[in-house]
Amino acid sequence: MSSSTSSYSAIAQRKQAHLESQIPTEWKLSASSIPSGMLSLEDSITNAKQYQSVNVMQIPRTCGLLTNEQLEITENWDIRGLLRVIAEKRYTTEDVVTAFCKRAAIAHQLTRCLSEPLFDRALQRAKQLDWHLQSSGKPIGPLHGLPVSIKDSFHVKGVDSTTGIAGLAFQPATENSPLVDLLESLGAVIIGKTNVPQTMATLDSCNYLFGRTLNPLNRQLTAGGSTGGEGALIAMRGSMVGFGTDIGGSIRIPAMCNGIYGFKPSVGRVPFRGQDGGHIPGKGRVSLQAVAGPLARSVADLGAIMEELVPRAELFGEDCIPGRWYGEFPFRLPETQPRNVTIGVLRSDGIVEPLPPIAKVLDEVAQSLRKTPGIDVVEIPVPPALTKCQGLAGRLMGVDGGNAMVDLLESTGEPLTPWLQGRLKRGRELTLSQLGQLQAQRSIVERELLKMWTLNGSSERRIDAIIHPVAPHPVPQIDRYNAVGYTSSFVLLDYPAGSIPVRPFRESDLESGTEMNTPVLGSWDKANRLLWNEKTVDRRVYLGSPLSIQVVTPKQHDYELFRAMEIIDRAVRVPDTEKNAAKL
Repeated sequence: MSSSTSSYSAIAQRKQAHLESQIPTEWKLSASSIPSGMLSLEDSITNAKQYQSVNVMQIPRTCGLLTNEQLEITENWDIRGLLRVIAEKRYTTEDVVTAFCKRAAIAHQLTRCLSEPLFDRALQRAKQLDWHLQSSGKPIGPLHGLPVSIKDSFHVKGVDSTTGIAGLAFQPATENSPLVDLLESLGAVIIGKTNVPQTMATLDSCNYLFGRTLNPLNRQLTAGGSTGGEGALIAMRGSMVGFGTDIGGSIRIPAMCNGIYGFKPSVGRVPFRGQDGGHIPGKGRVSLQAVAGPLARSVADLGAIMEELVPRAELFGEDCIPGRWYGEFPFRLPETQPRNVTIGVLRSDGIVEPLPPIAKVLDEVAQSLRKTPGIDVVEIPVPPALTKCQGLAGRLMGVDGGNAMVDLLESTGEPLTPWLQGRLKRGRELTLSQLGQLQAQRSIVERELLKMWTLNGSSERRIDAIIHPVAPHPVPQIDRYNAVGYTSSFVLLDYPAGSIPVRPFRESDLESGTEMNTPVLGSWDKANRLLWNEKTVDRRVYLGSPLSIQVVTPKQHDYELFRAMEIIDRAVRVPDTEKNAAKL
């Protein structure tokens, strides 16, 4: 029976049974190891307010399923270190992949982060890699044995890519996405695919096939979207690195929500093709082009993976450009006197005013940078053109009217998740003339915002990187994420952008009894303030949640983004006496 003739609920039951069968019995948690309040699949969507504030990050260590060696493998290495010990045969690839598959299975039972466990396939691949290393004495490639996870939308031959929609279930891909082929050619092992929102059009990862992905730090807060399953899995060390996509913030937002690092590259740096489910073919080539990129637990890990992908991407993706993973950062400029790095502070998007803890943490980072030798910090007034980006990005995302997506949902009678109800409906496709007008407006905005980097039309770039909030609010409760303009604007502009966790939300950030008294800027700003108003939210829900910042560089300056993230991450993590960015 095909999905197109089945009801969505029957398809979901079959899909859940299939997912359950992919997790070995000996890897399943005891009932006592799973905190109470784990709602049923459908209740996780419709009754999510019943979730308790539970942190499950330590359960993999305490549940007894992971051996001491498996804990060491999954906790003690960064990417380069793990690759080194595999190459030195301290661990077999099978040892490493087994440890991460088991930890991913545990993470899933606590957060619903997986959509397609690929454990059997991964272990078979690991054995092949071990045989190759043993017989030849050489790794198969620079990522030999690295456990990797990918967002559900990427194709793996023989496996579904549902994007959280029943109408796409049980229609396995006939070929890999180019990114999967690239990763496997380098020796990486794909251990699983991860959960996304229904239609991938919301910032909270829930759907009727796999339920709602939960934030492992606090179940009352969103895990983010649309790469929320990756965010939760990477945070729980169920994979070394995960790959998501980003058109509105879908890499950076889950990174923020789960306290990890995300990297949205420029168009053409990482193969994207192979995930058109629910959209008209070629939509991204004429409207707003999404990108693929990594989520990881450190800046170093982001660099380790991008270093291998960027120079080879053009060989695998027709949507990629020739690239190299080095560049002319100020410390390496061929000048007699290398200049300081200049970091701009952009405090708002001009549409939504950041809530007090967001403004506070951005200022803390700016102050840390000011104390760092080799760094100049300048304030950047909000450019008027920036306020136009969110609206333009939104209109370009909807050029097809969403009709192909609605057709898929209606084919199985699948209802919209609560957040999408009233937001997703049939629309009218734009005409070629209308699309051209939007792209012309986009060009004007792009041209205006070039001045942000050159300081009012100078012939030389004066700003190397910008720090900016990821969102104007802390990690919100489920289904309450507000303003996407802080991230979608940089997709419209094709600026590479990354997310860095800074510190947890503290008691001192609560500012109990104090409300914002600045003028409300508009409807988006009004909605944002509901996340801080003590009449509409208990601010204590944010305690312990990660506070992050966004780092942005000009178009195609992806390596410079990585270097800027290194500098900024170091500045906020080491004591003042150890800060010396000039030694990078």
